[in-house]
Amino acid sequence: MVDKQSYREAMAKLGAAVNVVTGSGPDGRVGCTVCAVCSVTDEPPTLLVCINRNSQNNAAFKAAGSLCVNVLSAEQRLIAERFATKNISADERFGLAQWDVLATGAPALRDALVSLDCEIMSTMEVGTHTVFSCAVKAVRSGASGDGLVYFGRGYHRLNQSTSTLA
Repeated sequence: MVDKQSYREAMAKLGAAVNVVTGSGPDGRVGCTVCAVCSVTDEPPTLLVCINRNSQNNAAFKAAGSLCVNVLSAEQRLIAERFATKNISADERFGLAQWDVLATGAPALRDALVSLDCEIMSTMEVGTHTVFSCAVKAVRSGASGDGLVYFGRGYHRLNQSTSTLA
């Protein structure tokens, strides 16, 4: 059996893109910083998004039936940090950037590297998290820029001009 701490240490070595997942629930806009996003298939375009069940955002996304995955650039680290901070208002979270909506009505970050606007097709409870299966209804690509990844418990720039390994 793998203990929780050993697993957490292992996952700290699994780099992942940093995203702000947003929605518009019965009580207004919600959002959180999420690295647990995964492409499932391109036909039809489908993503998985994992969110802690104890997060107030979890229930809001379920109620809304939609969400938007906003992939952040390295320059948007402050947005990631703000959306990862607990016990602050939606106005404080959303106040750092400009937002609009695409197909579902979920807030889409205007200058994200890419925004993937999704309808939630199904949910599955796994341990401490809900796995949201999401049909991508709209995609908006923003300006090019360096990526933002989370690795070793910290944010890092992923330089798009870095050459690939040979």
